[in-house]
Amino acid sequence: MSSKVYITFCVILLSIAVILSNILKLTTITKESKRSLGYHEDTLLNFTELSARYGYSSEEHTVVTEDGYVLTMFRINGRKCTKLKRPPVILMHGLLQSSDAWLDAGPDAGLAYLISDACYDLWVGNQRGNYYSRRHLRLDPDRDPEFWEFSKDQIGLYDVPATIDYVLKNTNEKKMNYIGYSQGGGTYLIMCSERPGYCEKANVFIGLAPATIGIRMSMALQVVLHMARLFEELLTAINIYEVSPKGSLMEEFLVFFCRYRLPAKFICGNILALLDSSHPGSIKEETIRKLYAHFPVGTSVRTIAHYGQILLADHFQKYDYGKRGNLKIYQAVKPPIYNFSAVTVPFVTLYGRNDKMVSKESILWLIEKLPNVLEAFEVSDPLWNHFDVAYSQFTKKMIFPKIIEYLERFSIS
Repeated sequence: MSSKVYITFCVILLSIAVILSNILKLTTITKESKRSLGYHEDTLLNFTELSARYGYSSEEHTVVTEDGYVLTMFRINGRKCTKLKRPPVILMHGLLQSSDAWLDAGPDAGLAYLISDACYDLWVGNQRGNYYSRRHLRLDPDRDPEFWEFSKDQIGLYDVPATIDYVLKNTNEKKMNYIGYSQGGGTYLIMCSERPGYCEKANVFIGLAPATIGIRMSMALQVVLHMARLFEELLTAINIYEVSPKGSLMEEFLVFFCRYRLPAKFICGNILALLDSSHPGSIKEETIRKLYAHFPVGTSVRTIAHYGQILLADHFQKYDYGKRGNLKIYQAVKPPIYNFSAVTVPFVTLYGRNDKMVSKESILWLIEKLPNVLEAFEVSDPLWNHFDVAYSQFTKKMIFPKIIEYLERFSIS
């Protein structure tokens, strides 16, 4: 069997598992039972509990968007900071992640720990659909399909602006600094295109491999996204609107299986490599044993399908509802292209040449479109990939100095 056929076969099986896991959810396993089974303690804790375990204090905040979604955000304080630098910093996760992604690598490598220890007023966001933001003022995500009728478009249009407004209001500041990883960066670009004035609320936008178009993605990821695009209508017809929710059969199995060191080293790490690329030794076994409790943790089928559509497009564009739907919603046959000329905020991007989810080529394509690029920084490690941004043990050396360089440039002590 050729490698391409083998990868496709594995991804199809994985996709079937995702569908089944959406139907079957495990809700009866208690924390006490998991502890007795040898689960890593970090997998049993939420953001505030996990940060407290390592000596950090954090606060939970609730943000409500204009269209009624209820988002959870966390403010984390460094261990030895008596005075915080201004303005506040917002750190936003990627696709199928949550704020917990910034803690999984531990205090020596997790960006939430590193940035807060540098005494920045750090606010860590969550986008709609993950387990921290699976609420709505009037819709029930388990009963109302309307809850899941969103893609990246609505996240950029509502979630990112609401998060920024909340932080500025609660800190009495007029501006902030924004760090967006993958989808967290791509949705910031959407906001700048669609919400006049919001780009001016940031001193600097630091894009950590921001996701826009899909050039040179891994074959496995392409198969997953194409399948989501092709089968979105079928999935919704059988009442599957959500992808990989917290507590799904697949998530619980991965957390259970990967709690052992040997599977974590030889199997669980290779799942990440299949979707992205291989970088031996970058992500510690300890981190791999923890991260599957916090990844993947939910989004809409439509969001994944939107990425599948962009694979076929030459532009960064809105969700395609089909000819009839586009005419109704956009008054045009094709979905509109996002306006990058509106992204006037000073922009810095960090990327890896071995990234097979947001490739170097897609980053170079993006910086040609933006009007105010300060720097496109290629990480020196030739094997640096997409998952390394959140989970590598080497973030403090490879990307943190560049992040701090620009935070210092646009901050006041």
